[in-house]
Amino acid sequence: MRLLRHPHLCINTMCGVLMKEIDYTAELKYHFRPQKGWINDPNGLVYFKGYYHVFYQHAPDHEIPWKQPMHWGHARTKDFLEWEELPVALTPGEKYDGGGCWSGTAIVKDDKLYLFYAAITAVSTVAVAVSDDGINFEKYVGNPVIDVYPTDGGPDFRDPAVCCINGKYYCIVASGNPDKKTGVLLLYQSKNLFDWDYAGVMNEWEHCKYTECPSFVEADDGNCLLATSVCPLEAEHYFQIMHGSFKEGRFFPKTVSQIDKGPDQYAGQVFRDHLGRNILITWIPGWKYSGFAEKNIGCMSVPRELKVKNGKIIAFPVKEVHGLLKDSDPAVKLTDTGFIIERNGREPVIYNGKLNELKIIRDERIIEVFVNGGESVYSALL
Repeated sequence: MRLLRHPHLCINTMCGVLMKEIDYTAELKYHFRPQKGWINDPNGLVYFKGYYHVFYQHAPDHEIPWKQPMHWGHARTKDFLEWEELPVALTPGEKYDGGGCWSGTAIVKDDKLYLFYAAITAVSTVAVAVSDDGINFEKYVGNPVIDVYPTDGGPDFRDPAVCCINGKYYCIVASGNPDKKTGVLLLYQSKNLFDWDYAGVMNEWEHCKYTECPSFVEADDGNCLLATSVCPLEAEHYFQIMHGSFKEGRFFPKTVSQIDKGPDQYAGQVFRDHLGRNILITWIPGWKYSGFAEKNIGCMSVPRELKVKNGKIIAFPVKEVHGLLKDSDPAVKLTDTGFIIERNGREPVIYNGKLNELKIIRDERIIEVFVNGGESVYSALL
């Protein structure tokens, strides 16, 4: 195990740093990343036995992906400031997951922690592993628990999101319907987390290849929050959060938001903690930076609490990291119409609009900008 300690006051040392001085391999202070190896999608975000656990897609022996099948890396924290890197939680090697343990979610039931993941071979299925202590996991002998995609879906069938809504257990699986050219989220129901019954299409997007990385949680007003990454036929993937009602197996969005408009983030996941907070963590900087530097530069974002206010979904850092927020940064230049985030050798990020408040978290090469209390977020690699 590796314990990382991050001094809370170190953010002030960033003042005056020039863009040309950015070290893309420098150790980050409070954005978690493993000591070595590739990291992408956050997986299995959960509070269990006194810790917040963050799992993630991981190649433990390589700094770029696809040199080995995906594993689940693992870290935990009590305060989102000091992180403890733990042993790899899921390693591929069974007949049903030899091609990798791909993205998924976690859920606590009867004081046990369950990890649900996309088990990849020539086909994609859903498998589960269980732990009593939150560190050591045993794969279920009856895996896979969902072994074939329904006719509503297609071969892109992955990233199970298991949740408990109104006392019932659901699994949402991301997929696409190649005949209809729609991205779909497929809904399953269970009473025991092992036996799953298909319940139909929960939500869909036209002119899409497929969806990815869903998460589904209850909101404070009796509605729900649904997050997913959407993959259009002829456009770049994007990450979307929706607020709406869940009735008879269908989700009906009332508010739709692409809350993080930064160019360098993807595959966010939302979970509900023991305090009733809905927390979003996303992956920075995204697929375009595979091989960008000798050491992989990917990391997790700071956690953002999601709330719905005045018909808007907002995302603002959780209170544990408020000490990291500042009002300015050398990379962020105010303009008459908003601001510009200057990036080293790449197009700047431009915001034009109402600007009542600007809060910034800067950590070496990573910047996260929160506009008007979290009405918009811009995550970027500088």
